[in-house]
Amino acid sequence: MPCSPDPAPDLNPARLVALALANPVNAELMRRLPALDLPQGHLTAGCLFQAVWNAHSGRAPGWGVKDHDVFYFDDSDLSWQAEDAVIQRVQAAVADLGVTVEVRNQARVHLWYPQRFGLSYPRLQHCREGIDRYLIACTCVGLSLASGELYAPDGLHDLAAGRLRINPRWAQPALFAAKAASYQARWPWLTVLPPA
Repeated sequence: MPCSPDPAPDLNPARLVALALANPVNAELMRRLPALDLPQGHLTAGCLFQAVWNAHSGRAPGWGVKDHDVFYFDDSDLSWQAEDAVIQRVQAAVADLGVTVEVRNQARVHLWYPQRFGLSYPRLQHCREGIDRYLIACTCVGLSLASGELYAPDGLHDLAAGRLRINPRWAQPALFAAKAASYQARWPWLTVLPPA
């Protein structure tokens, strides 16, 4: 059953979390993953913020969610093998949910990002710095696995209003345009603001 439309007037951290956890997969991930003690672990990205747009559109909270992103930060071992071991632990914990859970160690992103995207990437010092680098500012949101605290460095006003603006902390105009167009195709009421 869809949430009530138009959450914009009262979107605050508690409301965003409630909308996101109305997706039963998110709720189950937040129940299971803390036991894995992922350092600085966060549930993040579309599985959270898309719940706001779905509520505005009268859709179920999980509509259009392609995967569930989990970030953590462990710079004690930057090998792929160490990250893969964490990925396998998470997959074992959530296999019965039948969804894609993408797990990424933010301490390693600088090692593979240039090859995948053709851009240099700074070595990060904290998990939340990865969240800070989403292409669209209002999508920089994460939910701490340990505390349930919402991290939203750009606030929630643009997210509630459906305003997509380039993230000045990671300004990549071509990638921004493609990502914004992808979102607008699914939620046509979103407004894409041109880069300054």
